[in-house]
Amino acid sequence: MTREQLEVFLQGLTDRLAAALRAEPFDPRAGHQVGADLVTAHVASAEGLGRTIEIIQLRLLPDLGLVDDVEDRLARLLATVATGYARALRDRTLDAQESLRRAAMVAQAHADRALRESEARFRHQATHDPLTGLPNRTLFTERLSAAIDRPDRDDRRVGLCFLDLDRFKVVNDTLGHQIGDSLLVSVGRRLREAAGDHLVARLGGDEFVILVERASGTEDVVQVAEAALRAVNRPARVDGHELTVSASIGIVERPVADTTPSDLMRAADSTLHWAKGAGGARWELFDVDRNRQELARYALTAAIPAALERGEFYLDYQPLTALCDGTVIGAEALVRWRHPELGELRPDRFIGLAEETGLIVPLGGWVLADAAREAGGWPPGGRARAPFVSVNLAVRQVHAPGLVRQVRDLLERTGLPPERLQLEITESAMMSTTGEPVHALRTLAEAGVRIAIDDFGTGYSNLAYLRDLPVTELKIAGNFVAGLRGCPTDPASRTDERILASLVSLAHALDLTVTAEGVETAAQAERLRAIGCDAAQGWHFGRPGPAGQLLDRLCHERTATPTVSTAPH
Repeated sequence: MTREQLEVFLQGLTDRLAAALRAEPFDPRAGHQVGADLVTAHVASAEGLGRTIEIIQLRLLPDLGLVDDVEDRLARLLATVATGYARALRDRTLDAQESLRRAAMVAQAHADRALRESEARFRHQATHDPLTGLPNRTLFTERLSAAIDRPDRDDRRVGLCFLDLDRFKVVNDTLGHQIGDSLLVSVGRRLREAAGDHLVARLGGDEFVILVERASGTEDVVQVAEAALRAVNRPARVDGHELTVSASIGIVERPVADTTPSDLMRAADSTLHWAKGAGGARWELFDVDRNRQELARYALTAAIPAALERGEFYLDYQPLTALCDGTVIGAEALVRWRHPELGELRPDRFIGLAEETGLIVPLGGWVLADAAREAGGWPPGGRARAPFVSVNLAVRQVHAPGLVRQVRDLLERTGLPPERLQLEITESAMMSTTGEPVHALRTLAEAGVRIAIDDFGTGYSNLAYLRDLPVTELKIAGNFVAGLRGCPTDPASRTDERILASLVSLAHALDLTVTAEGVETAAQAERLRAIGCDAAQGWHFGRPGPAGQLLDRLCHERTATPTVSTAPH
């Protein structure tokens, strides 16, 4: 209020007090309303009440010209003013507190609602994939566990279709992740339509899974998988791009009582990899025996590094014999594994695994080092020079950086002359090597190391490319030599002999020596010698054995009279 408004307001209160003082009969309750009106007008401080009483006490009666018993009335009137004032002030305080309480309750209600909505969204995120809207791994696991743990589980069967898009990375790499995401959304929608009432979930990346909770047999799940493949294989129009994709599916179906969620998922994952390995765009059904073999292969692979450290690998040596005089000119190092549980393992049990996983590099390095160490102590036998040691190199070893340095360090450490080390490389591996690998082999050949093509005839059988490669020897595959076991007059045997004679002749024209593998009879050896083959290897000349056995033979040759016989020693 302005000053003028305040004066008018206070004048009105004064008039009401004056009227109350004069009224007959006297009623002091008029003061209650005056006190309340002061609070309502926001004259609500302690000083305001004190000043009001002071002014009324000092000025009201003199100004009105009242005396006698009016003083008593005034005192009572002032008391009611103070009482009314205090009551109004109390009510105002309580009203303010109630307003605050209600405001706090409203704020709390808003906060609680926001929290519930946030928790719901966190739960609209914890159980569903944000990209495709499909159930995610968490919800799928819950549903799978519930399907397996039902009270009537003894009579129920369950199935899984574990799906992965083939070559999806190509889409991301060529068209971008935005197109890839759009494709995943399209695939998710198609799978949901194709699966009907069955749960479809996205586990992550381009992996999806379909849960068949009430399977009546394998055929039920196979039908679901085939429907899913058809749905995925349809061309998709994604952001202006016409895309055609395929998928691989691993299928598992079994009684609920015989499995757990983790067992099902492991089996489905393994089966999916079988489908991928078979070329994709197909489904594979889980097979117990195959899975058992895969697990055994995995266990064997995982044991290779520790087996190297424990010294479980060892080498046998098979002699390479000169056909002209029957003396040992070299020996091929063949790795064996003395497994603590499975016994002695031949190379065909573990070499393929080592090549698949890259463990062939450390294993092959050990073979190379141990063979060179052994060969350093071999005597010359029946020849002027000690025999060379021949070691197989896997494709990964040929492509591994530092091969030249590894071989040079090895020769320097063992003292083995370079010409007494032969590195065997398969024909297909040599054909696939270009650039740096061939340069490394050429560097080693120029240093004196022998380079041989192993199993010649099983690959390209093309002598022309050998002109430009640092090769010193061909080892002809045993399946060519096997034909020489027949009668020399047999047409098929004569054909094999003519093929071998041509190979030997062409190899000699390229200044390559020729060793025949798989020689098992004296007749084979004689026919090979007759067509000019330089050396032979096989059971006729000696089975693989420990280094001591080879040493005994070399010592025997040293003391024996040289002979041109091709009979075994």
